Amino acid sequence: MRGRLLLLGPAFVAAIAYVDPGNFATNFSAGASYGYLLVWVIVAANLMAMVIQSLSAKLGLATGQNLCEVSRQEFPRPVVWGLWAQAELVAMATDLAEVIGGAIALHLLFGIPLLQGGLITGVVAFVLLSLHTRGYRRFELAIGGLFAVIVIGFFVNLGRVDVDAPAAAAGLVPAFADTNSVLLATGILGATVMPHVIYLHSALTQDRTRGAGVPARRLLRFQRIDVGLAMGLAGLVNLSMLLIAAALFHDSGTEADTLEGVYSGLAAVDGVAALAFALALLASGFASSGVGTLAGQVVLQGYLQRRIPILLRRALTLAPALTVLAIGIDPTQALVLSQVVLSFGIPFALVPLVLLTRRRDIMGDLVNHRLTTVGASVIAAVIICLNAFLLVQVLAGASVG
Repeated sequence: MRGRLLLLGPAFVAAIAYVDPGNFATNFSAGASYGYLLVWVIVAANLMAMVIQSLSAKLGLATGQNLCEVSRQEFPRPVVWGLWAQAELVAMATDLAEVIGGAIALHLLFGIPLLQGGLITGVVAFVLLSLHTRGYRRFELAIGGLFAVIVIGFFVNLGRVDVDAPAAAAGLVPAFADTNSVLLATGILGATVMPHVIYLHSALTQDRTRGAGVPARRLLRFQRIDVGLAMGLAGLVNLSMLLIAAALFHDSGTEADTLEGVYSGLAAVDGVAALAFALALLASGFASSGVGTLAGQVVLQGYLQRRIPILLRRALTLAPALTVLAIGIDPTQALVLSQVVLSFGIPFALVPLVLLTRRRDIMGDLVNHRLTTVGASVIAAVIICLNAFLLVQVLAGASVG
């Protein structure tokens, strides 16, 4: 039983990306601006995430390789180079959100300037990665502890607000209000379905088969339990963010367009709520920054079969975030826009994942059921269409009816 329990954990590392600071920015902005209108987006995005992460975990179990490595073997070289280039841009957008989030949290809690806070977040991420070099279990336990801080923080806050249950239920009906609501919906999708952990999850499971002494089908069952638990908790956290923002800030006149404004609004209601929010944001920034850098290593090594020192990798992905903090760009707006960039990167991870997991010569007995492939293809199509629709609307300057 102890050996089988050790098979659990990869999804909780991946789940950190689904509650990173980008989620804080997009979910609170959506709730404050549109109330419960976009509840359906969070629910749909979380269901999509469960399907996608299950496929990624299954690929690692079936092949003993991660998505980047299998893609390098199966796709033409120009395609591989293109996939690598966009994955590196996604890594930079990911780090932008994570470092800015950690910096804002340190500023709220201790008054540390944003630039110094960004540097501290980068150092903490490096420390977390050093645990991974001593064995994946230590890293998973550290990330799991930070994940618990996030979950507890938002469950505490959700219990302190009066949610309009009928309005929240009405938000399950798909609808948009205007172009900005589509922008936020795309940001929520990008913040929830994270491209870099589609790559990473397969890497976290690829070595779990060795010496486990468990049949492949049972391994898959454990991974589905892992994904269900981790992504379910992450989905509840995301939903609680929007519900809290809708209950406290929608039509209240409170400035909630920034994370600092959210903190001040919570502080005006309850000091404990504000503290729980800031601690959750800090845990999110620290944990997601470490996970994001690890994912960057997986991308580089898998696509190009190259490995660079972690410190150099950390410096390369940290530079854009520190630049944003240094020149004084609004950090919350940068967070939201980074999530839109991530949303545009999802198809480049998801389409190869679907194409590979449907092939029996690669997956063996763990090949996708036809319905699974159809469902995953629909998810990819929805994401691509939503992004294209957003682009057309923004360029045309039109509003969504």
